[in-house]
Amino acid sequence: MKYPDLNLLLALDILLEEGSVAAAARRMNLSAPAMSRTLGRIRDTLGDPVFVQAGRKLVPTPRALALREQVRSAVEQATQVLTPGEHVQLQEITRRFNVRANDTFVGLYSGRLLEAMAQEMPRAVLHFSPEEDDVDVETLRSGRIDLFISAARQLGPEIRVQPLFTTRFVGMAREDHPIFAQDITPEQLTRWGHISISRRGKANGPIDRALGEMALQRHVSLIVATPYSAMFALQDTDLLLPLPEHLARSALSSGLRVRLFELPVPLETVLLTQAWHPRFQQDAAHRWLRQTIRQLCSEDD
Repeated sequence: MKYPDLNLLLALDILLEEGSVAAAARRMNLSAPAMSRTLGRIRDTLGDPVFVQAGRKLVPTPRALALREQVRSAVEQATQVLTPGEHVQLQEITRRFNVRANDTFVGLYSGRLLEAMAQEMPRAVLHFSPEEDDVDVETLRSGRIDLFISAARQLGPEIRVQPLFTTRFVGMAREDHPIFAQDITPEQLTRWGHISISRRGKANGPIDRALGEMALQRHVSLIVATPYSAMFALQDTDLLLPLPEHLARSALSSGLRVRLFELPVPLETVLLTQAWHPRFQQDAAHRWLRQTIRQLCSEDD
């Protein structure tokens, strides 16, 4: 029986992840010509081009895309078989974790998470990146981010998702704002301008849909990228700011001259989750990071 060259499986996995012969060559410590020859052998073995030219880039064929998860799973299983069974020493791990997280999580838990890492995994680095316009599931599949923490959303069927905590939206205004002089009604809510928090420049959200059902409309006077700039913008204005309650109460305890109020419109609670690609499911360091984050969030439930 003739066995296939399993080195081609690893090469195919890296090629599918990198989408570039030159980048895959660097990952495998090969020259570009040697990597090109390896790609040729993969093509001969599969009877498929695997990658085709599209302008200056290589794009995977439908067959290659169909094989992506099967190849990744096979490489992971082989790696587990060939990895020594001794306990991983977290203290010795030098690794950068790229975590895409929304501001609610970063504002509430990044400090305590870094303290835990300093104790258990002191040589590792934590890099928080904001939510962006690219497709989140593709960044997980490609390995550009290790963990995605955000409001629950639909991701790929293979992506692992774990709930962290729920929060709801409340209103925030400067402490002597005239809105506090009487009962806060939906009509009162639309009397003053609002601040919208959006890295993508969006002005509308669930609160606008809720007001629309009452034939009301608010005016968003200011759009900012982060909740911290929004909270400081309240200090000397009559603007109002809807904000996740966990973050709002954290701001209140820090001494900002603001007050919170119940929003007089029905809004659903928001579930925050962490999501990761199955390639990290059995990774000891990644598992420690996920478990620590879940434990920190559970402490505030």
